[in-house]
Amino acid sequence: MIEKALEVLQRYFGYTQFRDGQQKVIESLLQGKDTLAIMPTGAGKSLAYQIPALLFDGTTLVISPLISLMKDQVDALQQYGVPATFINSSLSLKEVRSRIERAARGEFKLLYVAPERLESEGFRALLDSLHVVFLAIDEAHCVSQWGHDFRPSYLQLGPFLKSFSQKPLIGAFTATATEEVQVDIVQLLELNKPNVFVTGFDRPNLMFSSLRGENKKSFVLEYAQLHADQSGIIYAGTRKEVDNLQVFLTKNGIKTGKYHAGMNDADRQKSQEDFLFDERTVMVATNAFGMGIDKSNVRYVIHYNMPRNMEAYYQEAGRAGRDGEPGECFLLFSPQDVVLQRYLIEQTIFQPERKMNELKKLQGMVDYCHTPRCLRKTILEYFGEENVQEKCDNCSNCNDEREMVDITVEAQKIFSCIYRMRERFGIGMVAEVLKGSRKAKILELRFDELSTHGIMHEVPLQEIKDRINFLIAEGYLQLSTGEYPVVKLQPNAVLVIKGEKKVTQKVSQQPSREVVVEVNLFDRLRALRRKIALRENLPPYMIFADSTLREMAQVFPADHMAMIRISGVGERKLEKYGDEFLAEIQSYIEENEVVKSIGKKLLSSAGTRPEPVLNTTQNPANKIPSHQHTYLLYQEGYSLADIAQVRNVTLLTVQDHLVRCSLDGQAVPWDNFIPIEQETLILEAVRQVGREKLRPIKDLLSDDVEWFTIRAVLEKHKAGGEN
Repeated sequence: MIEKALEVLQRYFGYTQFRDGQQKVIESLLQGKDTLAIMPTGAGKSLAYQIPALLFDGTTLVISPLISLMKDQVDALQQYGVPATFINSSLSLKEVRSRIERAARGEFKLLYVAPERLESEGFRALLDSLHVVFLAIDEAHCVSQWGHDFRPSYLQLGPFLKSFSQKPLIGAFTATATEEVQVDIVQLLELNKPNVFVTGFDRPNLMFSSLRGENKKSFVLEYAQLHADQSGIIYAGTRKEVDNLQVFLTKNGIKTGKYHAGMNDADRQKSQEDFLFDERTVMVATNAFGMGIDKSNVRYVIHYNMPRNMEAYYQEAGRAGRDGEPGECFLLFSPQDVVLQRYLIEQTIFQPERKMNELKKLQGMVDYCHTPRCLRKTILEYFGEENVQEKCDNCSNCNDEREMVDITVEAQKIFSCIYRMRERFGIGMVAEVLKGSRKAKILELRFDELSTHGIMHEVPLQEIKDRINFLIAEGYLQLSTGEYPVVKLQPNAVLVIKGEKKVTQKVSQQPSREVVVEVNLFDRLRALRRKIALRENLPPYMIFADSTLREMAQVFPADHMAMIRISGVGERKLEKYGDEFLAEIQSYIEENEVVKSIGKKLLSSAGTRPEPVLNTTQNPANKIPSHQHTYLLYQEGYSLADIAQVRNVTLLTVQDHLVRCSLDGQAVPWDNFIPIEQETLILEAVRQVGREKLRPIKDLLSDDVEWFTIRAVLEKHKAGGEN
């Protein structure tokens, strides 16, 4: 049966092999076994039930929690040529009857419905005409009150299943579920001796960062400006925060949408569509936007406020990099976030046992924000993974190279001021006194007579507030609860005031400012994709994922036979879009062959080393891609470090450029970058673990073997031969 599943995968979806974990889940379902699959976001859990659905005789009913998500999935399936439809509250009764009748005739293999529909006896009666052979329950954690997104409507699944004369096969799917939630899913859905598959929770393509004491608005604005051509989501804790952030970013030139439950349906729908169609690059949202987004090319997720628990955080952060390309996830912690989340738990959860459980999970998030350990390890161990390596080299704690600064004197000034103000005021008032403000309230309370009044007059007011927030985050100060929290001293602060303890802070991590201006084939394919998306009124990622375009830009397919081998290009998409993309690739090749020859003549005719030309609008070789500039400079005798310096990019970027040149078919002298004694060791590691991923290779080698050396060996020996 798995051979047929692979045929379906290739024919409809354009992939030649399953991702980790998919095959076992599909095999289990095809064998008729109830199955619970916990697969991380981006691991392809939708395919794990869509492929069996295409092979079964009869209808597959997919329970999906959000209207927007269900519509996106159905639209995407129709793009692949898969017969699917949905039923939700946006349809009239006539439309509902029509779709069910067509499904009964075999016109649809998959029928998506919201769990709320199952509460209606009338709707259940309509479903009696269908031969439902498979029930796929997406976001299955919603059935458990111990889950992070419990939905009472999911409890209707039990009675609904009892209404079948012959119980269908059940597949339950979720990205995040602790052991207690897994037990709930099995019991409440009455799964019959299910196979349970946990496909690991790791998302190795995501970079995790937890930052404390940041000026959040400044960080978000700067990051969004530096990544203006990338899609990102910013999660905020309240509707008010979402509104304020959206206005702030828009005023500063960022194309920003917003999404929260306080907006009307039409405005939410419009905002989401603008984001999906890349009309707006940034979406600011509450967690109402959590499961309702299926956009594959989100490059970053920023949590402006700390979420309530790890399940919610990991699912929301997992919206980045669903296409397998790199993504960044930032959590900006401030102590007020704890106050907000504790208040929300107290107000919305009334069962004492569940409330205690939620407060325990909240403390787990606080611990995550403060841990010096590897962030990835902390996340994976929370979900029960064992034997996780100590360092991932892809989180802010593992890669922290910030400079440690002694701020003991500043801390003493702040602590002294709080003490003299009798620990009765909030962050804003304390900062105003330290700055030396002469506002009426300060004069009225005679705080201008304190010895600490104006003691930090040379420091910007916002920086003083940021420093106080940092000291709260580090446990030197504490915020009281209540509507107007005040700052209080902790025992550690007293030790600092007495000079018995020092306070240090690492210089704030700044987003990378590296900007390489280049218009390469990938950019041109993205532009073509956007043109087609506008023509067909579809989100660009539904035409082809970024990862598919990047592979095209590396492989340069010349015909349909080569194009069908690209991951993500199925028969339907090849038929619809193949010729346009092949024509764009051919055009790029023809233009750049001419450009390369011009560039070489310019360099060879110069008597001395040429000054690298980065203003591509004024240079006769203005279409030379950035990585080709690097290659030409290396041929002229520049070292990699020299090229990085004169081109104002990182050494890593220069190394990447050489790899891209090798993919273009150019002869890069890889031996220049491979120490003789390391090549054999690397090849032996490749023999043991394969060449698909660098991390397993690196883990078998000593620390002195650099990442670039491994890449150089792989390029030299690619396809089994020398480059």
